[in-house]
Amino acid sequence: MKKLIYSLIMCAGVLFTSCEKDEVGNTATEALAGDWYVTVDIVDDAGNTLAEDPFGLGHTFLFTYNTAANIPTEMYVSDQDYFWNYTVRVNSDVNNLTFSTNGDVQNEAYDCLVNIENGRVLPQAATTPSGMPADSIVLYVSFSDDENPGTKYKVSGYRYTGFTADE
Repeated sequence: MKKLIYSLIMCAGVLFTSCEKDEVGNTATEALAGDWYVTVDIVDDAGNTLAEDPFGLGHTFLFTYNTAANIPTEMYVSDQDYFWNYTVRVNSDVNNLTFSTNGDVQNEAYDCLVNIENGRVLPQAATTPSGMPADSIVLYVSFSDDENPGTKYKVSGYRYTGFTADE
C-alpha cells in the first residue's frame, strides 16, 4: 500500500513540474529581424531608380536576424543567394529601426566586400498584394566584385506574411 501511495505522489509531482512554463525571451534585434519579400533595382547616388529589376528576378527573399551575441547593436543581413549571395554583419539601432555597415565589410558567403547603407524598417508602411499592412524594409547595397564597379542596388519590400495571396 505504501508503494502505491508513493507512486501516486511521484506521478502527481511529475505532472505538476512538467506543467510549468519557461519564459521565452525575445531576441535583442526582434524589431528588425525577419524574412522579407523584396525587389532589387539599380539606383544612382541620390537614390533615383536607373533600372527596375535589372536581373529579371521579380520578388526574392532577404533575411535579417540576430547574431549569437544577442545584442541590439548588431545583426546579420543575408539574401542566401537569391540575388547576390551575401551574408554580412551590420550595425543596428533597434530604437530607430536602422542598420548599415561602416563602409565595406567582408561577405561571409564568399570573398567579396559588401557595403550596406541607409537600411531601415518602417512599421506598417507597406501594403501587401492582399491589401493588408505590413512592415517595410529598404536598404542600399553595393559589391566589390560587381561587373560595373560602384553600382548601387536598392533592395526594398515588405515583411513576408506566409500567405499565398502576398507572394
